[in-house]
Amino acid sequence: MIRPFAFLLFVAFQYPVCSYCQDTTVIYKNQAFTLTDVIVRNNFNIASFIDYVKNDTTFYKAFRNLRVLSFSSFNDIRMTDKKGNEKASLLSTTRQNYAGGCRTMEIKEEKTMGDFYDKKGNYNYTTAEMYASLFFTKSKVCNETNIVKGREFSIKGKGGIEKHKEQLKQLFFDPGVKIPGLPFIGNKVALFDEDVSKLYDFKIDKEDYQGQECYVFSIKPRENLTSGEKNDIVIDEMTTWFNTRTLEITGRNYSLSYNAGIFDFDVTMQVRLEKFGDLLVPKVMRYQGNWHILFKQSERGAFTSTLFDFQK
Repeated sequence: MIRPFAFLLFVAFQYPVCSYCQDTTVIYKNQAFTLTDVIVRNNFNIASFIDYVKNDTTFYKAFRNLRVLSFSSFNDIRMTDKKGNEKASLLSTTRQNYAGGCRTMEIKEEKTMGDFYDKKGNYNYTTAEMYASLFFTKSKVCNETNIVKGREFSIKGKGGIEKHKEQLKQLFFDPGVKIPGLPFIGNKVALFDEDVSKLYDFKIDKEDYQGQECYVFSIKPRENLTSGEKNDIVIDEMTTWFNTRTLEITGRNYSLSYNAGIFDFDVTMQVRLEKFGDLLVPKVMRYQGNWHILFKQSERGAFTSTLFDFQK
């Protein structure tokens, strides 16, 4: 269980709070963090919190928990052209059933439009493939676990689109960590590395979110960046809500964009999590954006997944 933290004494002495200031800047490991007045007044331990954020796995584990649960899902995927006109879509209700260490999925209802599937019934869009890898199950899948300790995203033995899918998963589930094998961008998302962190403003606040008292950790590019520094920005905004009692993530919004010539993307995502018994699970996930990889067709689209009726 996470114990309450005491505010570091060196912060109090080295960075005194003036009576007319609302925010306080604290330096920890050569990085500047802005603390709002409510955080300072609550004797917050910046060192413990930042170290926890760097090593947090609750967000990824929430999605891994879907591998060992039964649940239903409303699925809404829409692909558009350059003008925003809808050219393909899928609306469906599915049910994943988990029993005896195996999971299967049944389609309760499905409606498609346009070229969502090819003639063989495969997905025509990589966006749909990514979605399916998160929320759909083909045939029967057995012997999976929700363990994340020691489990890392890896591109070893993968090539082509499978390699890119693994890299995109890491970008979505573990933003802020260096991505191996991704040219021009891998190091630019390592938010806590000193050469990257200097480009961003980090802020910690406290507020109610979805009926829970949460710490709010937000990251945005500095406003006074040079044109050269702006070219190194990948994460345009990321806000994460942590339950103040358990420090589990209850929600995350983020925007990512970059253009490296051989690939480019501009996406936003909002994820809301909730507790099912002792497990954290995704409740709602929204995505909108476009991306392109060399020799692949550009894709523009949006999807919303709403999960419900969880059972062990």
